[in-house]
Amino acid sequence: MIPFVRELDFEYGRCDQVSPLIRRVIARNPGPFTYTGTGVYIVGRGEVAVIDPGPDLAEHFDALKAALAGDRVTHVLVTHHHLDHSPLAHPLAQAFGAKVHGLPAPADHGEAASPGLEEGADDRFRPDVTLTDGDVISGPGWTLEAVMTPGHTSNHICFALKEENALFCGDHIMGWSTTVITPPDGDMGDYFASLAKVRARNFDVLWPTHGAPVREVTPFIDAYVAHRRARAAQILEALGAGLTTIKAMVPSLYAAVDPRLHPAAAHSVFAHMIQLVREGRVVTPGEPGLDAEYRLA
Repeated sequence: MIPFVRELDFEYGRCDQVSPLIRRVIARNPGPFTYTGTGVYIVGRGEVAVIDPGPDLAEHFDALKAALAGDRVTHVLVTHHHLDHSPLAHPLAQAFGAKVHGLPAPADHGEAASPGLEEGADDRFRPDVTLTDGDVISGPGWTLEAVMTPGHTSNHICFALKEENALFCGDHIMGWSTTVITPPDGDMGDYFASLAKVRARNFDVLWPTHGAPVREVTPFIDAYVAHRRARAAQILEALGAGLTTIKAMVPSLYAAVDPRLHPAAAHSVFAHMIQLVREGRVVTPGEPGLDAEYRLA
């Protein structure tokens, strides 16, 4: 069982000091993929970085500007290009004379923009500054490092805060839920590798964009990985029981999950299936697809 952390003390638009260097403002965009809404992090005092400004909502923009009164925004950082993370990045940067840092939306994000999957893709997102793994961004009393973590999306980045041994982990790891992997932009093999990369860093705390922080980091990541491995095993069992399509598997594999999430669940099964085909454990007559027929190798 994943030790989910779901309790969160907040009010929409309120700016909370959540650690010595971190403040958080939560946007009013709750939903099945965003939990209570997008948590925007402000790092530092005086000269600050803002991480994942979130959706372009007037109420939320006003709350951020109020929280940043008296500060100079030097960097706007984006973990990835989904509509609950990136749309306000450029308006906020323009309002404060800052630049947006991140990775551009992929040219073809495919199913990531389909109805019922995630919050949709901000496919026009382009940062002012393109980051690479290990790039350092700093200000008075704070140092952030870009940690490339593809998997949820191909352009997903986490940001490590050196002074608190903390990681702003976007949607890579979430305390309240597992993360959706949506091919072709999302990739299960990349996701496992990125989980291992984060685990090896031994962070003291993870700050997801949605929900509460994760403070027991290593056991949580281990449970995340174990859950994914168990799901792959269930898929193999379903194939062995004669369920040869993803559509046939999802109702039984995700019986306890909100039916609104079943389209996204089908894509996570698809991501697993692609990986199982790569590993030679499953075969399909042609290319792996949502509607393809599969069998055990």
